[in-house]
Amino acid sequence: MTALGIIGIILAFALLMYMIMKGFNIYLTVFVCTLVVAVTSQMNIYDAYKVHFMTGFTTFFKNNYLIFLTGTLMAKAMDITGAAKSIAKTIIKVMGTEWAFISVPVACGVLCYGGVSAFVCSFAVFPIALQVFRAADLPRRGIPGALCFGCSTFAMIAPGAVQIHNNVPATELGTSYMAGAVNGFMACGFMLVAGIIYLHFWLSKAKKNGEHFIAKEGDDFGEEGDSHLPNFVVSLLPLVITIVLVNVKFNGVAIAPVEAGVLAGAVSAVVLMIKYINPKELPKHFADGAAMALLSITNTCAVNGFGGVASNSPVFGDIVSAMVNLPGPKLLGLVIGTTVIAGICGSASGGLGIAVPILGPVYTQLGIAPSIVHRVMALSSSALDSLPHNGYIVTVTNGLCRETHKDSYGLTFALTVIIPFIGSLVGVALFTLFPNLP
Repeated sequence: MTALGIIGIILAFALLMYMIMKGFNIYLTVFVCTLVVAVTSQMNIYDAYKVHFMTGFTTFFKNNYLIFLTGTLMAKAMDITGAAKSIAKTIIKVMGTEWAFISVPVACGVLCYGGVSAFVCSFAVFPIALQVFRAADLPRRGIPGALCFGCSTFAMIAPGAVQIHNNVPATELGTSYMAGAVNGFMACGFMLVAGIIYLHFWLSKAKKNGEHFIAKEGDDFGEEGDSHLPNFVVSLLPLVITIVLVNVKFNGVAIAPVEAGVLAGAVSAVVLMIKYINPKELPKHFADGAAMALLSITNTCAVNGFGGVASNSPVFGDIVSAMVNLPGPKLLGLVIGTTVIAGICGSASGGLGIAVPILGPVYTQLGIAPSIVHRVMALSSSALDSLPHNGYIVTVTNGLCRETHKDSYGLTFALTVIIPFIGSLVGVALFTLFPNLP
């Protein structure tokens, strides 16, 4: 039974990836994959759905709905006020078009670190990226990689980042958003520097091969000026307020819980920049944000429900044991387990929702500090999550940028899969050599 059960879990994970890539409904996908695990592991099928699936689903919903809701409202506020676009335009203007390959991911990273969702960051920065890539005559197919690199790697999983990727391990392990700060910042700094170097290399090579910026029909270069946008400093204040409230502590306690801090950022954005929006439309924007948050979290909950079934399979303990006992640093198995699960889910947050409750306690019981487990899992969640079936990658590449995977995904893969994976190994080395750094 052990061999059949292991084969069943591997088959279910492969089927999960295949069905998601083919565009099947997420609920149909996880229900089918749950059945595969239950049958091959000889689990009671009714209990698999009613108990294990629903426990995984509802636990993730309970622990994370408020951060999904407040985060969506924050992103909505930064979007409708024009604050996100103002920050992006200012950063790019200061750095100059000749530094386009740096300014685009940096602008995305600043927004992402402050709690704005990757989708909103990308949509805010894209029109400006078109401008700077055209001015520098850089190939347009490099824009998806630059956007995805800035939104879904170094900033998303950095210590203190107000993102779900810090919230999941913090909730499960009782750590803070600044867990593993020193080594975590160094690993994220490596990702940033290595990514910029590779992006520069890729763009330079493309230009040497005769590639130029070629506009697509329907491109909007957003050249209408800045008079309709709020001031850069005012635009930045909601992000600063959120980061301070969530991360600054008095007597070991943060000024505000993360959900309250993010909500305060959203409210401050509306209050400070009310003249840039129509107040009568705020109820509609709130309703849209709430609906978007509900859709996002239930999709993620469905994947976590499947994870709840897989983790209760009789053979799952053997799989975890194999990862824990990999040769090399203890944390290596944690990296591989987390990034593989995130890759199968096509989601860093979804992968963490499955991996942290399962692998987190295993490694803390080995004597590894919860803060180290938190940061290593956050770092490693940002690698294989960006495979071609990732919903964000598909939306940015095909929907927003209107490029094909064939033309642009090679760069995206290098920047959002290879470099973050190497960065997570850098994190393992740092935490192995310097485990006692704050």
